[in-house]
Amino acid sequence: MARIRRERPVLLAAILSALAALAAGMNKWVVLVLLLMMILTALFNEAPIIKAEPAEPVEIEPELPPSRLPEVSATLAGLDIPVMVLSDDASVLFQNRAAEKAFGEVALGAHISARLRSPGVLDMVRETIATNAPNQIEHAERLPSERVYIVRSAPVEFAADDGPRERYFILSFRDISEVRRIDRMRSDFVANASHELRTPLASLRGFIETIQGPAKNDLKAQARFLNIMLDQTTRMSRLVDDLLSLSRLELKSHIAPDEKIDLVPLLGHVRDALVPLARDVGVDINLHLPDGKVEVLGDRDELVQVFENLMENACKYGQEGEIVDVWLKNGTGQPVEVSIVDKGPGIPAEHVPRLTERFYRVSIEDSRSKKGTGLGLAIVKHILTRHRARLIVKSEVGKGTDFTVRF
Repeated sequence: MARIRRERPVLLAAILSALAALAAGMNKWVVLVLLLMMILTALFNEAPIIKAEPAEPVEIEPELPPSRLPEVSATLAGLDIPVMVLSDDASVLFQNRAAEKAFGEVALGAHISARLRSPGVLDMVRETIATNAPNQIEHAERLPSERVYIVRSAPVEFAADDGPRERYFILSFRDISEVRRIDRMRSDFVANASHELRTPLASLRGFIETIQGPAKNDLKAQARFLNIMLDQTTRMSRLVDDLLSLSRLELKSHIAPDEKIDLVPLLGHVRDALVPLARDVGVDINLHLPDGKVEVLGDRDELVQVFENLMENACKYGQEGEIVDVWLKNGTGQPVEVSIVDKGPGIPAEHVPRLTERFYRVSIEDSRSKKGTGLGLAIVKHILTRHRARLIVKSEVGKGTDFTVRF
């Protein structure tokens, strides 16, 4: 029965063929014999056994252990110092948020030179990859502000028992800008103070020795010498105050102030504070202010210091003109400008570019006679740099000087 079910198509075909032969007029016995032969052949003939060829063995590749890069990246992401992970060819595989903030975002897979073009840093990275030994150098970034970093490159390896070794390179940046700035401030302070204090200290020593010796019993000479000594100590006090003020400004020069300051009442306050000085030197300070508010982003105390210094200089060194004009300009679509103009003797052109240098004086004797320290315009420059403002100086000998602060 199993064979009949299996050969059912063949048997059906044989019967149909026999019926067709009978219908065509063939001898019925011949047709019957042929039909029986076909049935017997179909039922008793064994189908050839086809031996299947053995399949080729399939090689199963061993499963590789997972990469450790996600674990390394997750750990470094929480650090507050800039960190990058590099591959064997110095391509960036990861950078944390601190690195993005400090150096900008780098496309993953890009070479480190796409962002850091310092030859020293690139040579250090190449040496670390070649020798598999840590290295570090000092690196300075100039923009957007001056920053100094200790850059360290070090290899990190993971050895697996059943897999290949993984090797990455960690590039870290330790910011030492404040340390360098403090060191520079300290050295500048020592150099400047020793230079400027040497003369008044020598004068004080000479007067003290004179009072103790030849003028020991000369009351008039003692009184005159004591007045000079008081002037010298007062000058030294002003000098130290200016040096400390300058050092404090340098420490925060990269931090822009964000307070809104109305310049109209501020300039009025400065003018009122300088009226006694102006009266003593025979100068009138005239304000030319627009109606309404004129606001800029700044630090009020520092802006007061700027305009006090500029107006005081105009009164002292431009007193021959007897008038100091202060103009506040706030045109539509134009920057805010404050101009302090005097009618004094003016400043020779060769001195103008150097006016904001520390201790630079057009006339040393004139500056000291007017109790100047040589640091006022240097302080003004540092304050305006912090305020992202400019100091523009225009002067013509015999006609006067124009100091303009442009915000």
